[in-house]
Order: sequence, then structure tokens, then C-alpha cells
Amino acid sequence: MRINILILPVCVAAIMSCTLNTQPTMVTDSNMKAVANQLKQALDFLGDTSRNPAYATEDNSLVLVPSRSWISGFFPGSLWQMYEFSRDEKWMKAAHHFTENIEQEKYNGGTHDMGFKMFCSYGTAYRLTRRKEYRDVLIQSANTLITRYNHNVGCIRSWDHNADKWDYPVIIDNMMNLELLFWATRETRDSTYFNIAKKHAENTLNNHFREDNSSYHVVSYDTITGEVVKKNTHQGHSHESAWARGQAWGLYGFTMTYRETGDKRFLEKARGIAAFILDHPRLPEDMIPYWDFDGPDIPNAERDASAGAIIASALYELSTYCEEMEGDRFLGAADRILASLSSAEYLAEPGTNNFFLLKHSVGNHPRGREIDVPLAYADYYFLEANLRKLKLCGTWGPSGSIVLKLDDLKYVDGGPVSGRWDDFASLIADKKIPSSIGIIGNSLEKGNEDYFEWIRERNESGLFEFWNHGFDHSRIIQDDQTIYEFDNSS
Repeated sequence: MRINILILPVCVAAIMSCTLNTQPTMVTDSNMKAVANQLKQALDFLGDTSRNPAYATEDNSLVLVPSRSWISGFFPGSLWQMYEFSRDEKWMKAAHHFTENIEQEKYNGGTHDMGFKMFCSYGTAYRLTRRKEYRDVLIQSANTLITRYNHNVGCIRSWDHNADKWDYPVIIDNMMNLELLFWATRETRDSTYFNIAKKHAENTLNNHFREDNSSYHVVSYDTITGEVVKKNTHQGHSHESAWARGQAWGLYGFTMTYRETGDKRFLEKARGIAAFILDHPRLPEDMIPYWDFDGPDIPNAERDASAGAIIASALYELSTYCEEMEGDRFLGAADRILASLSSAEYLAEPGTNNFFLLKHSVGNHPRGREIDVPLAYADYYFLEANLRKLKLCGTWGPSGSIVLKLDDLKYVDGGPVSGRWDDFASLIADKKIPSSIGIIGNSLEKGNEDYFEWIRERNESGLFEFWNHGFDHSRIIQDDQTIYEFDNSS
């Protein structure tokens, strides 16, 4: 057996886009220490509650919500991100508890918020652990979500309330729930989920946006003809205003949809939304938007840190899909937003703010709810933005990370693999080192169920990935020349 070891920094393909300024990575390292401190205190305070933190009220009371709340998945999602960053099992244990609090939502067909609830929690859990029980919950959640799809409209229905206002409402937020469906197609090879998600995104692109790339919040459709009936902005200042978090959902949602489909129309829309936000004359100097870009009391209007966090996270990803000059602009803007959110103005001191990370977010201003308060989803996307920044710069945490690349795994009689492979895999698992293993293809023909189970167990751990490393590494003699399997290949 030959084992080749390649140690690589964990980064994305666009690492060259990373700013040469080291300050943002210093900010993220400092942030992660503060996040760990704050979340540890939150866990100590919460104990084994069956409800998850959602927000604090204007009078500084902590609100815990049942699983049916659309906000219920963000706190466990934040804990999973802490586990991803640190690989400390205390975070995994806590994340599992708060994730299990919402499992029953996989059958809740009365909401479109399945992605917010289940993919931020169970989706992150499965990506990191590959545990089958998490996957099963996600597949059921996707199956439940697509029951809300109407073929005449070509969209997933958002709300069931306010039937006197809308026949078939679709909100811009719903773009965020599509990632669950794209994932379900990759996982099951059933294109139904993908086709529904893409069609929903296409209709949102066509019907939600104004000429300047700002979006309405709600578009209502006729369920028979599929035609647009009305366009409103339910949580913004007015129907024609640009509600800040709605613009953030659109930016993030179309960036993600481009990633999942490769369809340039979605990339162009994401770029257009980013330009609308960044070029807006009422975007404050610190780049944390007012709760509505057209709010009547600007510059005294409340800021929305949640919108800022979502925008920053989206811009980090979008920067990797654009030409260098535009990508650098989006990256620099994300860095500036993250720096502002990391300042004492927005980032809470550990032990304060009801144990939430960010201050100064706005939930539903027109209805007088959650105004200038901490919100769980602000924290989730703030944490995600920090991690995306660290990945972009190839500095995964203070010590960085490594990946092992190993070749030529194969079945052996009496195995299922050689003792050296067993020993090495045990060491990798013990040290929690991400590893990539090349399988010799014909071993899958020769192998038995024990061999397949050996591969499955390690794949489900989240530390190992497996790839094809040729069929049999054969060589033949032809015309006095030795020809190897990998000749003329890269």
C-alpha cells in the first residue's frame, strides 16, 4: 500500500481574492473568542430547556420559542458553527440538544420556513457529522416543504395568514428556504426538489424586483392563472420602500441559487442587488443599514444589524464568483460591515445582551415588534460571516487547519482493509483531521459488505471523503512500450 500525504490549508478556490490587509482576520479571531465566551454563558443559563432562544424584548426579557417559530433553528445552528470552528465536542453535545428540540417540525406543512428552521440546524449538523438520523430529518423536511408548491404559480406558498390581503403570497425571504431543496436533490438524486427550487427562484427573479434591483417583500399570485395580483412590502416602511432585511435575503438567496444551479441569471441578479445596497445614498458610513432604506426618520431611524450580518455573509460568497475588480469590491465591503459589527457599538460584552452576540436589530418595525433588540438570526449570520472570512483567507481559527490526502484504499482478504489503514484511520478520527481518501475502483467489485461498511462509517463521521483513484492501477506492454492506467491524464 502507498499512502501519500499532502497537507493543505483549508480555503476556497478564490483565496487569491483575500485582502492583503490582515486586520479583518485579526477581528474574526477576536470575535470567535468573544462568541465562545458568550455562548458558553448562554448554555449555562439555559440548561436543558426544550425551547430555543429567539430574541430579547425591548424591556430586556429573554424570549424562548417553541419549535413552530421560524426563528427556532438559528440558535442550534450557531452552536453547530462553533463546533465546526473548534471541533470541541461540548459544542456538538449542546447543538444536538437544541437541534432535537425542533425535530417535530419536519412534518409541519403549515410553514414555508423549513429551510430557516431545519437546514440551519439539521443541515449544518449533517454536513459536520454525516449522521443518518440528521439526514432522515432533512429528507422528510424537504418532502414536507414541497407540499406547499403550486404548479400553476410556480412558487412555494409563504404565509397562510392574512387571507383577506393575499390569495397566494410569496415573500422574498422564501429564497432562503430553497437551499434545503437543492441539497435534497444532491442527496437523493431526485430532481423534483431541484426543479421546484429553480422554478421558484426564476419566478421570484421575474416578479419581485424593481428596475433598480430593489425588491418587494410580498408578491401575491392568482392560483388559477399564475398571474401576479399585487406587490406589497409588509415589513417595510411602505409598499414601494426597500426593506433592508428583504434586500439582504434576496442578495443571499440569489447568490446561493447561483452556486447550486450555475445559472448566470441568478448571479447577475445577486450582483445587481449588491450594487443597489452598496451604492445606496442612504447606506450609513459604517455600512450597517437602517431598517428600511426609505425610512421616514433617517438618519435617526433604527439600524438593523441582522441585515448587515446577512449582507456581509452573502458578499463573502458572492465575491468568489465575480471578476477580480468587482469581487474585491464585494470582499472589501463585507470586511467593512464585519468590522462595524465587531465594534462595541454592535457586539455585546460577554454576559450582557441576554447572551446574544449582536445588539441593534429590527424584526418587524411596522407592527412594533422586536425593535432595536438582539435576534438569534443576526447572531447566526454574523457567526457565518466570520467563518466565511476565515475560510476565504485560509486561516481556519488561530492555528489554521490541515487536510490529509491519501491514495490507494483497497479491499484485502481477511480485512476488510489492511491493518495499516485501520490504524491510520483511527489516528485521523482521534485527532479529528479532515482527510480525503482515493479508492482503487476494482476493490468495490472485489469487496464485501464489511468493506463497504468500513467506508460508510468513516464517510458518515464527516472527517473523511472518498474519491475514485483509478480502476486497478494496471500496466500493459504494447509494442515494446509499458502503458500505465494513468498515462495521458492529469
